[in-house]
Amino acid sequence: MKIGILGGGQLGRMFIQEALKYDDEFYVLDPNPDCSCANISHFTKGDFNNYDDVLQFGEGKDVVTIEIEHVNADALEELEKQGVKVVPNSRIIKIIQQKILQKQFYEDSRIPSPQFEIMDGSDDEIKIQLPFVQKLNTGGYDGKGVQLIRSTQDWKNLWTQESVLEDLVDIDKELSVIIAKNENGETKTFPVTEMVADPKLNLLDFNICPADISAETQKQIDMIASQFIRSADSAGLFAIELFLDKNGKVWVNETAPRLHNSGHQSQEGNANSQFEQFYRVVKNLPLADTDAFGFSGMLNLVGEENHSGKVKYKGLEEVLKLPETYVHLYGKTETKPGRKMGHINVLANSREELMEKLIHIKSLVKVVSE
Repeated sequence: MKIGILGGGQLGRMFIQEALKYDDEFYVLDPNPDCSCANISHFTKGDFNNYDDVLQFGEGKDVVTIEIEHVNADALEELEKQGVKVVPNSRIIKIIQQKILQKQFYEDSRIPSPQFEIMDGSDDEIKIQLPFVQKLNTGGYDGKGVQLIRSTQDWKNLWTQESVLEDLVDIDKELSVIIAKNENGETKTFPVTEMVADPKLNLLDFNICPADISAETQKQIDMIASQFIRSADSAGLFAIELFLDKNGKVWVNETAPRLHNSGHQSQEGNANSQFEQFYRVVKNLPLADTDAFGFSGMLNLVGEENHSGKVKYKGLEEVLKLPETYVHLYGKTETKPGRKMGHINVLANSREELMEKLIHIKSLVKVVSE
């Protein structure tokens, strides 16, 4: 089967690496000839936001999928009309691409998401109470395009572009659940993951799985995942990012219609990884067992501040001496501050042991320039 992927980043790379044990051909469209997927796929240099590039790339493929949601969904819709299978479908990609449509989708589907108002560039008075979160309607990624407006002094920083203004949740924990659905309607979820963020970079720092949550919280998450996959009405693998507030209520922050950073620990921590599961979704195969082996976690390897240029992984040899520790690098030759360069997965017998290992590894390894 000829499988086309829009985007050649690390998610696509790990998907292809997992799927190479099967008999398929992988094609990638990306503007960067040095992208993570370039040397492990049939690579095409082109813009996945350009209608003609996507349309041309999709011709002759059995299925086209994405590893980033910021793609030309109109071209994907046209490919669907031409009989090319697109996973997930163009409709749900279009909804998730735009924060306004995404929020309205949650509202229409009765999925709990923080109260919001739409800022459309008009002179309408903003009614939402301080503090609130502003999310640009399009283009946000990895914490970019999101800002907190805490006080009247922050009004001057308000972006004028079309955006969603959202009530600030009093967060107890940030959680994620990954759910997959194939064309036959079979669904499987991965165990809920807890996400710990780096406040400076607004990027995920590490994952902890399974999350330390109550049965009531799990019940809320199961209902959200079930309602989402029913309303999405598409095959695909979706990462639903969640807030657990101080009162025990679960809210949907946003959803990624693709493989996700919060599922990386599944590579060694679960019976099958998110990448194996996504392959099965794309091929419409029986979905894989997602049971966890025990406690697992993931530490992101991101470029250090004040380091740009050819990458060097300081302390990596020390990390490789540790038991139940697994290094995954993304094939990127150049580092810059905050750039995701790889991750390290860790297994442990308890949550406490897992946290100790992750914190120790974080102290050992640094992503610097030569």
